[in-house]
Amino acid sequence: MNSNDESAPATIELNVATPDSPAEFPAWAVSAPTKPQRLWLAVLLFAVTFFTCLAAGRQFAISFANGQAASIAEFVVSLKLLYKDPTALAAGFPFAISLMAILLAHELGHYFACRHHGIRASYPYFIPAPTLIGTLGAFILMRSPIRSRRALFDVGASGPLAGFVLAIPILIYGVVHSRIVPGLNSPSENIVFGVPLALRLLVQRIFPGADPLTVLLHPVGRAAWVGLFATALNLLPAGQLDGGHILRSLSPRLHRWLGWLVPAALAALGYFHAGIWLMWAGILLALRFLRIPAVYDQRPLDSTRTALAIVTLLVMILCFMPVPLWQSASSH
Repeated sequence: MNSNDESAPATIELNVATPDSPAEFPAWAVSAPTKPQRLWLAVLLFAVTFFTCLAAGRQFAISFANGQAASIAEFVVSLKLLYKDPTALAAGFPFAISLMAILLAHELGHYFACRHHGIRASYPYFIPAPTLIGTLGAFILMRSPIRSRRALFDVGASGPLAGFVLAIPILIYGVVHSRIVPGLNSPSENIVFGVPLALRLLVQRIFPGADPLTVLLHPVGRAAWVGLFATALNLLPAGQLDGGHILRSLSPRLHRWLGWLVPAALAALGYFHAGIWLMWAGILLALRFLRIPAVYDQRPLDSTRTALAIVTLLVMILCFMPVPLWQSASSH
């Protein structure tokens, strides 16, 4: 995920004529890349988030040993161990390392794309949280605007593709070390996780004929599941999400239209199936009212970037889950 924090630097006039570019560009904000500040804050948030992911990982490890997808009771115990006995969280290392690696790969993809295009960007900031997965993700701050459609695509696509490339081998390892638990998807289970298409295809290969909902994922596989879900969220084609950047670099007009249609579709999905989408519909509607920086260089994407745009659409299809998770009535 990335966000804009604009403080426009001084501008200079560019007049560059090439066979595939216009003779003149408007005033273009150009600034030399500067060293990002607050490394200490990025390191501190990374460390704190690692510990909260350790707590989540311990819960998944114990649940896996007990034949459960997740346990709220064990998660509460894990949170208490954060300050009572952190050494007891060692079982959470496989989950925490896997998830943090996927999220870091995603954010470093954005970071190095910004560096490549001379865009000032912060170090990745992780968000620790006492949630079932231990974090709310990570983000970078862009402190200078994106001025070309090609740079907009590169910044938007680099993060999800980098995270996905790392998540797939982690998912494969996790599924190989998973096991079938009959009744895992029964109404008596407190929490049932959805199955993205990428996981469904792997399960068909590794556990032929098995119901994907009955596959109890190893904690490493659960970390990959979280990474896939985060990738799908970021690739939603609206607002200033990564998918919004990609779509806007392809077609600004389609980006404006889908900026309304995607929240409406998510609201309907949330109303009929999974309430989490109601929250995301609200977030995307709120993003509609943020000012979007102008992109002055309107040269269309080249063939390589256009092909990668299709790849990002396939990645989103592989990662998206209409119902990410649900709780049985008995757990309320």
